[in-house]
This record gives sequence, C-alpha cells and structure tokens, in this order.
Amino acid sequence: MPNRQNQNADDLDMQTISETENYVAWISHEPDGETVYHLELGSITLHFFREEWDELNELLHEARRPGGKR
Repeated sequence: MPNRQNQNADDLDMQTISETENYVAWISHEPDGETVYHLELGSITLHFFREEWDELNELLHEARRPGGKR
C-alpha cells in the first residue's frame, strides 16, 4: 500500500491511521479545513466526514459487544 504520510500532488495533508496486509484506514485534511476519513477495503474505498466516522466507530463498538446493543 502507498505511504499516505506525505502530501500528494493536490497538496492534501494525508496520514495513515492503521494498515493491515489487505486494508488501510487514512485521513485527509482538505484545503477547506474538512477532515475526511478513508477506508480502503480491497477494491472499494469508503469516504466519511467526521460525524459519519464517529457514527461508524460507535456502530462497530456496539457490534463487538456480545449480543449487540441492548
């Protein structure tokens, strides 16, 4: 996987959060000040704004609990 810790040609500030053999999660800090979270899952890339990322993390946290949310 490419190293996203450097800026690309569009001068986006990009940083890898986590990486496995097949997947990568990274952040881009857009020129307008928006932070976007990206999940590369094989041939699919999902993009999340901060509020969506927080909701996804909450969903995953609840899904890991035995029996789910109660």
